[in-house]
Amino acid sequence: MKPPKAMKYLRTPSPTAVGTLGLCALLLLLAGTQGHAQNANAPKTTAAPKASMTVTTARPGQSALPLRLAANGNIAAWQEASVGSESGGLKLLEVRANVGDVVQRDQVLAVFASDSVQADLALARANVAEAQAQALDAAANAERARSLQASGALSTQQISQYSTTDLSAKARLDSAQAALMQQELRLKHTRVMAPDSGVISARSATVGAVLGAGTELFRLIRQGRLEWRAEVTAAELGRIKVGTPVQISSASGSTVQGKVRMVAPTVDAQTRNALVYVDLVAPSASVKAGMFAKGEFALGQSSAMTVPQQAVVVRDGFNYVFTVGKDNKVAQQKVEAGRRVGDQVEILKGLSAEATVAVAGAGFLNDGDTVRMAPAAAAPAAPAVAK
Repeated sequence: MKPPKAMKYLRTPSPTAVGTLGLCALLLLLAGTQGHAQNANAPKTTAAPKASMTVTTARPGQSALPLRLAANGNIAAWQEASVGSESGGLKLLEVRANVGDVVQRDQVLAVFASDSVQADLALARANVAEAQAQALDAAANAERARSLQASGALSTQQISQYSTTDLSAKARLDSAQAALMQQELRLKHTRVMAPDSGVISARSATVGAVLGAGTELFRLIRQGRLEWRAEVTAAELGRIKVGTPVQISSASGSTVQGKVRMVAPTVDAQTRNALVYVDLVAPSASVKAGMFAKGEFALGQSSAMTVPQQAVVVRDGFNYVFTVGKDNKVAQQKVEAGRRVGDQVEILKGLSAEATVAVAGAGFLNDGDTVRMAPAAAAPAAPAVAK
């Protein structure tokens, strides 16, 4: 075999080059370490917290809020009149009123058959005429007998008999006249009249029925007056006076005004509630007797600390407000809310009168957030309520 050609060998670096490369690496390492040390020793700069949002603020104000007492109850008729038959055994011929009709006093509501009554009335008049004739004859005989008393033509007994006959004839006349009046009343009662003005609330009259005396034909709400009978606890009863104005909301959604007419003199021994009778002033057509209604008694007004309604945030069933501190950070505070009038809410406790609360945007805040404040404004006063 031929000997291989001479191979090219790598040149081994000289010791001088190796030393130079090591020195350069050492210098680079020292430079990097020094740079890291300088960065570590440099002062740290803390960025200021950014405001999460811009809110309007307000301070609590003092407002005159109305004092109201809520109660429940039923609407009922002020008084109901029962209209019935006063003549028994007569057939009902005509019914002229129905449920819901507005009637006036002495208006004819129903008419009974009057044929038999007319016949009895004619007989009574004939009896009166007969009794009058007998009374006149007896009176004339008694007068002649008394005129002959002095002459002695008639005995005392005969004169006494003529006088007695005269008195008996007058009594029979009175009896016949009384019977005539009775038949005239029966004839009058064949026309059933309204005892008072009002609204027909029930009707049981049926044409063709033969009714007995005293049978109810109609029920009438006298004068169309309705009242609200509110149930008030014994503890609150002393705050209500006669004449207190009341605002009543019926189940139909309509609102009517009322005024306390009377406070019940007794309290129910089982429920410990008392009835307060409230007259409705101009009730609407949607308010009916028997409806359930809620109402509020106006008991005057009192001063209270209020904040705008937007400032009160409801979370987990509790009321909160966010107070803004000097560093523009908000703090969540639990408060107890009271009355609400317009856009103002009464704060009973949990808030200082000098605090500044977030209003617009309060519902988006969390405890500790930083905000940007708009100029603070005093809370507007709630509308005053006339006493």
